[in-house]
Amino acid sequence: MTRGKRNQSAELEVRLLREGIIESSHRVQAVVCDNRGRVLSVAGSAETACFVRSALKPFQALAVTSTGTLERYNLNDRDLAIICSSHKGTIEQVRQAFNVLWRCDVDPSALQCPIPHGKRSPLEYNCSGKHAGMLAVCKQRHWPLNNYLQRNHPVQQLILGKVAELLRMPAEEFISAKDDCGAPTYLMQLGGMAALYAQLVSGNNLDMERIIRAMTHHPNMVAGEGEFDTQLMRLTQGELVSKGGAEGVQCIGRVGEGMGLAIKVMDGAQRAKSAVAIQVLKQMGWISPAVAETLSESFMSLSKFKRLEVIGELSLL
Repeated sequence: MTRGKRNQSAELEVRLLREGIIESSHRVQAVVCDNRGRVLSVAGSAETACFVRSALKPFQALAVTSTGTLERYNLNDRDLAIICSSHKGTIEQVRQAFNVLWRCDVDPSALQCPIPHGKRSPLEYNCSGKHAGMLAVCKQRHWPLNNYLQRNHPVQQLILGKVAELLRMPAEEFISAKDDCGAPTYLMQLGGMAALYAQLVSGNNLDMERIIRAMTHHPNMVAGEGEFDTQLMRLTQGELVSKGGAEGVQCIGRVGEGMGLAIKVMDGAQRAKSAVAIQVLKQMGWISPAVAETLSESFMSLSKFKRLEVIGELSLL
């Protein structure tokens, strides 16, 4: 990430209004970068660090697209979309995750993600597609399956190497921690997250273009009906790629333009990140007024008595 003359400005605020009266509020930071890591606009600070969480999944999927694993096991774009997903555990999504394992002849018992409460299989966990993709790479490369989540395992080192290369940082400088699913996640500056998504959509890498195509052609696999990522990608018809993460993380890239957006709700509130995304995308002209209105009806009008509003805008640098 390259520092501009000014890489800090006022934060955004999301207010929950009950019949027009403020009941709660959330502080939010957001950054837009280009694919060279230059900060184009910001609210808050581009140097704010947080865990990237599930917004990392398209880059974890590079382990699949860059190793010949797709071709070796004849995996298609729906398979790749579920590998990038935080799904809802629907029958369709669970079957897709199972298909990845079935094609590479790995038993679902090899999955080391948790079994959701009240469910029967780790395939129903929202990260099962990502885990299936990691196992497919391990099978293709003849790497051990029983410890694939360890930080020093070859598949995790491969993923870290890809991310480090994209951000032009030494791999040993990354700070990692276990995500809820057990896989490593990384502490990153918001500017770094935005730069990653700018590179994802820059059109300069065939492996990343394959990931974008899978996500935007099969948005129902990436999240699910009623979810922000699915609805945004469906409404924008391939112009935007979107992937959220837990604790108020949201990342979006403008396909073919080499620009990425990263959002962090400082108190982790999930409801606030979609509201900010809609506001920022509308401000930047990445979505039409009609798309903004449709998204607002779903993610800002919470009930007959409650709605969200966003105070502030990104500052252009």
